[in-house]
Amino acid sequence: MAIQFLLGTLISVINIMIHALVTVAAVDIARTAGLRHTVRPRSHLMAVMVTIAVILMVAHTVEVLVWALAYAVVGAAPEGSELLYFTFVNYTTLGYGDITPVEAWRLTGPMTAMNGILMFGWSTAVLFEVLRKTIEHLAAIAGSARPSSSADRG
Repeated sequence: MAIQFLLGTLISVINIMIHALVTVAAVDIARTAGLRHTVRPRSHLMAVMVTIAVILMVAHTVEVLVWALAYAVVGAAPEGSELLYFTFVNYTTLGYGDITPVEAWRLTGPMTAMNGILMFGWSTAVLFEVLRKTIEHLAAIAGSARPSSSADRG
């Protein structure tokens, strides 16, 4: 069981590093795009959010592929099973149970799920923060674009 735990920890750390790199890039992209003055700020906000969501989904897919590679190397999935499907089911915590890991590697499924739920929570936090910052910036732009009234002058 210790080897399963070590493997799960190693793959989780690799995925955390992947997610950290992608998060830094996504936030940088959102910050750069969010600072642009646009004619259609709502469409711009939507485009920023969709872009960040797609980037994060690609990161999750890469992370699933890392788990699938680890499963393949150690033989964690039953022979003849669809490895990518098996990995996605574990990572997303869907847990159909139609494919279960081989007895010697049964701890890898829950560790994959634990890693997946952490990464999805992290992605949710990133999306929320990007949305919050972009709305804040767009509100500042809208506020500065208003003509000032005599009451504002003092």
